[in-house]
Amino acid sequence: MNKCLIAFFTVSILFSCTNYGQLTFVTKLPKKLDENSGIVYVKDSTVWFIQDGGNSDKLYQVSFDGKLLNELEVKNAKNVDWEDLARDEKGNVYIGDFGNNDSDRKDLVIYKVPDPEVEKGDKIDAKKIRFKYPDQKKFPPKSKKKQFDAEALFYRNGLLYLITKNRRVPFDGKARIYKVPAKKGKHTATYVGEFTTCKEQANCRVTAATISNDGKTIVLLGGGKLWIFSDFPEEDFSKGTMKTIDLKATSQLEAVCFLNENTLLISDEERSDTGRNLYSFILRP
Repeated sequence: MNKCLIAFFTVSILFSCTNYGQLTFVTKLPKKLDENSGIVYVKDSTVWFIQDGGNSDKLYQVSFDGKLLNELEVKNAKNVDWEDLARDEKGNVYIGDFGNNDSDRKDLVIYKVPDPEVEKGDKIDAKKIRFKYPDQKKFPPKSKKKQFDAEALFYRNGLLYLITKNRRVPFDGKARIYKVPAKKGKHTATYVGEFTTCKEQANCRVTAATISNDGKTIVLLGGGKLWIFSDFPEEDFSKGTMKTIDLKATSQLEAVCFLNENTLLISDEERSDTGRNLYSFILRP
């Protein structure tokens, strides 16, 4: 981490509020990001966000002191229910339009856009990666099979991994993993595996995902919890070691990304008089 970032986070720690649980307050986000749902860090002291479904079809660049620096309209795209962001080694960014509360959508898509850091205009072109789940037969399925909502996405070795947000009744804490090729076209997702987060419905649904630059650590975010995976095989990270961290935070946490190998950036939506903040969290062995 460069000296500027070290100084910034040192100040943030000194002035952080204790009611954020284990999270360290970084900044209040712009009002336009009251329903932020995905975050990705590219370089320097800025991050890129998207908004939840029904909001503008835009990428937003924000500095670590809460200033809105840039807005890019995503062409050839529509924000039906944008839920997460991912980035590959070439700087391409992926927008997951796969929010699917009732498991009834037949228009699931991930938008691929080039590195927003080098875009000179106010618009950016998107390619469509359309997909469907291999094991969904009814739209919508019965309540006990409502397992096709997703809010979590990361890129690894030419593939996009999705982790589902379990909405089945009764809730059983299971999350499914699927993979889709990170290239334009129509695809049938491949089922990878599943695992159990925990059994408390309010806190155990997966809302975001991220992977470290070295590919050795995968982090999932939920309602006040983190699930950290390490020592996993090539495809199914659920077969690795899972560590659960209770963040002791009560706001609606929606997005997570790595700042560096040991630091996470996390954001939440605005609800009443809470949220719309950017936080940091230090991973410890």
